[in-house]
Amino acid sequence: MDFTTIILEKKEGIAKIILNRPEALNAVNKTMVEELYAAAEDIEEDEAIKVVVISGKGRAFSAGADLKYTKGALEDPHQMAEFLRLWHKAYNAIENLSKPVIAAINGFALAGGLELVEACDIAIASEEARLGDQHANFGLMPGGGGTQRLPRLVGIRKAKELLFSGDWVSPQEAERIGLVNRVVPAEKLEEAVDEMAIKLAEKSPLATKAMKAAVNRGMQTDLATALELEIGAILHHFTSEDVIEGINAFEEKRKPVFKGK
Repeated sequence: MDFTTIILEKKEGIAKIILNRPEALNAVNKTMVEELYAAAEDIEEDEAIKVVVISGKGRAFSAGADLKYTKGALEDPHQMAEFLRLWHKAYNAIENLSKPVIAAINGFALAGGLELVEACDIAIASEEARLGDQHANFGLMPGGGGTQRLPRLVGIRKAKELLFSGDWVSPQEAERIGLVNRVVPAEKLEEAVDEMAIKLAEKSPLATKAMKAAVNRGMQTDLATALELEIGAILHHFTSEDVIEGINAFEEKRKPVFKGK
């Protein structure tokens, strides 16, 4: 598929999705949502890819939904519902990828852009980043999963504060409340993200896949059920060659070489 709003790069087991509407601060429109979903499907099927990085070209990660498109969709409730379901489908596909997804936040991550960050597994932000759910400032509400993912990340009280106030937060505050994992100087962002991606790519893809699924599924249920899910995941994972390789490497005091089998 030829992409017009994103760039998809693959190299040495790492896929990079770059939001590519810098003139619009990488605002999300229907085409971008469709392309994000297509990229996620492509990456899921590519066994050579172990880690995914999502970033934005220019001075923004993403400033949110393209309000020009949204305004047009408001005139047709059916069109709006279709757009929102497509948006959820794309972000769900990213959240549920069997590979870890890292958000590299270089600038603005607002509204729908913040919701994309929320769908990623790990977020590393530049000191120049600015994050926030600004829907309330314009009489809007999140449509990309923000009312559900944000409370799961930062807790219900902090999420309500951010949603109701529309306030932006500094990257340091975002790190403090658990919205991002790490903050680095702007000139070090790419290096920090690459280091994390390489580190994760060296792990067993089967173990990462199993852990990610267990965490994601467990967050949707009660603890007792989630613990049973964990047992099932472990029993299945222990039939893999990667487990034997990991144990042998530990005993032989060497670095394991995982094959994803």
